[in-house]
Amino acid sequence: MNILVTGAGGMVGSHMVELLNEKGENVIGTYYKPTTNIKELPEQIKMLECDVRYAPSVEKILLEYQPEQIYHLAAQSYPTVSWERPYETIDTNINGTIAVFEAVKKVKLFKNPEYDPVIVVACSSAEYGETLNQLEGDEIYVRETAELKPLHPYGVSKVGQDLIAFQYYMNDHIRCIRARIFNSTGTRKVNDVTSDFTYRAVRAERSGIYELRTGNLETRRAIMDQRDLVNALMLLAKKGTPGEAYNISSEHIYKMSDIVEMIEKQIGHSLKINVDAALLRPTDEKVIVGDVSKLKRDTGWKQEISMEQTIADMLQYWRQHL
Repeated sequence: MNILVTGAGGMVGSHMVELLNEKGENVIGTYYKPTTNIKELPEQIKMLECDVRYAPSVEKILLEYQPEQIYHLAAQSYPTVSWERPYETIDTNINGTIAVFEAVKKVKLFKNPEYDPVIVVACSSAEYGETLNQLEGDEIYVRETAELKPLHPYGVSKVGQDLIAFQYYMNDHIRCIRARIFNSTGTRKVNDVTSDFTYRAVRAERSGIYELRTGNLETRRAIMDQRDLVNALMLLAKKGTPGEAYNISSEHIYKMSDIVEMIEKQIGHSLKINVDAALLRPTDEKVIVGDVSKLKRDTGWKQEISMEQTIADMLQYWRQHL
């Protein structure tokens, strides 16, 4: 079957199209200003340039390929960037999602009335925002029913994306799964804590100057490997309940200082910590971790990749690419 992955130029999307290709699926990926080197992808993967904000380009792809599964990952995905470029963030994340659903409607109207794809929409834990700061003890594992109180334009854009997808399910009966994704990382990732720290650690190895520039090391995050995330998204497409929202989160919580210690162990050297004020956010969730009991119940998903393995793979990736 045809499978479409928007945002295949990003970290998660690039790994997803690779995995789908390995499984023998006919996968089509879209990209626009990719954050990864798409030349690393196998040549047989069809990669199409597409700005999801431009609806006609999205419509053209869906009319031609009529994918049975759509993984909508294309987004402006950095909270810090959203403060600097709020218009672009809202436009890409909300209007880009509208373009995908409207394209499905046009396929049904003009080409194939029986067209009935499942759309997995990559939403975000950033939707919960301040709610996460109000949880304590065992209650820090936030459920999908929690109040959505985002703390930055990116989080607001993801609430809009989440709810616009839901209304297309209710009003147009387009099967969609809203995947509220918590922190993930892996090879090809840039501009998150684990990728930044592993990158700087390899630079330290090369230079012999074992220093590490950091932000707040007391922040706690539940970080999962992108391979576990991709597996969850694919399981949701097959087994998730249309119209529902699902958390996808690591069940293991790490302080950022824990990540530093794992890196030090891997490289066999201690690192001098230099806290950079520029890396400190004006507001920050104290802990970000999701209750994944619904995901596990409906799909059978389980987390399989340890953080130690993720860090080892990322260090090796940077050693090969620097």
